[in-house]
Amino acid sequence: MSIYITIQYILLGLLSLATLYILFFAVAGLFYRQPRVGNPAKYRKMAIFIPGYKEDAVITEVAISALQQQYPMGMYDVVVIADSFREDTLQILRSLPVKLVEVQFEKSTKSKALNRAMETLTTAYDVAVVLDADNIMEPDFLTKINAAFDQGYRAVQGHRRAKNLNNSWAILDAVSEEINNHIFRKGHRAVGLSSAIIGSGMAFEYGFFKSMMSDVHAVGGFDKEIELKMLKQRITIAYLDNAMVYDEKIQEAEVFGNQRRRWLSAQLHYFRNGFPDAFKHLILKGNLDYFDKAIQFIQPPRILLLAAVMIMGAAFAIANVILGLHFTYSVSWIILATACIFSLLVSVPRSFYNSKTMAAVAGLPRGAMMMLLSLLRIRGANKTFIHTKHTTG
Repeated sequence: MSIYITIQYILLGLLSLATLYILFFAVAGLFYRQPRVGNPAKYRKMAIFIPGYKEDAVITEVAISALQQQYPMGMYDVVVIADSFREDTLQILRSLPVKLVEVQFEKSTKSKALNRAMETLTTAYDVAVVLDADNIMEPDFLTKINAAFDQGYRAVQGHRRAKNLNNSWAILDAVSEEINNHIFRKGHRAVGLSSAIIGSGMAFEYGFFKSMMSDVHAVGGFDKEIELKMLKQRITIAYLDNAMVYDEKIQEAEVFGNQRRRWLSAQLHYFRNGFPDAFKHLILKGNLDYFDKAIQFIQPPRILLLAAVMIMGAAFAIANVILGLHFTYSVSWIILATACIFSLLVSVPRSFYNSKTMAAVAGLPRGAMMMLLSLLRIRGANKTFIHTKHTTG
């Protein structure tokens, strides 16, 4: 019996820590306020980097859209980094007023593509904006990014949201991203910590970004590597909830699994590499932002956390009754499940409270299973380029 109780305490404790973390920032996110900005002090010269690997289906529309920013002409360039594109796609891109950087690597990565482009360009830029090959910016995106740099920030994450909600997988992916926006961006900024970056829809002081990227060789999760670099230097990452970038959400179970496997592998890799140093900087230099980022990397995915809390909570509650244990054991699981559900519910935008989302929720068990399978196949995923093919620009 004592072994059973000990195991229950350990599991309850671990899941409680993970739940309390997201609960704290979910509540904090309710108090987030978008900073007000005035007229721009100046217009910065920006380079919009759009790296793509075999993205022939979407890149033309994305490039044309990027050229339509409500920002002074001549103050921004669209830089398409074309890795393994078809010749007909390249011909179209050459006819557009974009800077085309053609690359091909034995092992393609986003970090290699960005570094090659910055080595090639000779223009003096102030800001580097990084998109994915399927991202569509709202017309005022650069204007809002410029305003954030007026406030002294050197790194800014925009609000990446769903471009498509055409099936249950896309809806679940969109909801997941909005939960992360609320907890890891709005919630963190509300208490004075840095926003998490996502890998696209983000902007950096150009020289600073070029210098950081020069020694980044990550196959997957390059954004996590530069995030750790910035926070170690105490550089605050801002978040603009009103600067929109639309991103294609996954539409198939297989893509969902592959994408999560890549993300989980990168997180585990950077937790192992970053936690000891982050802990040292917390103790010796009081760098909470850096330490918090390392803790984020070990947080279980929200869907897995919810599944673990619900399944283990139900199993232990039933076993506790059968074994005649005091009711407080079972009550603890009920409180934990309530806190976990509440954290997620308050993080979901009201626009998702509709019948389509409710129908998509029926796919959560399968989604949790896909996440679990991703964990089991996580080995080596961070060392292999896993391409997510896009279908809509």
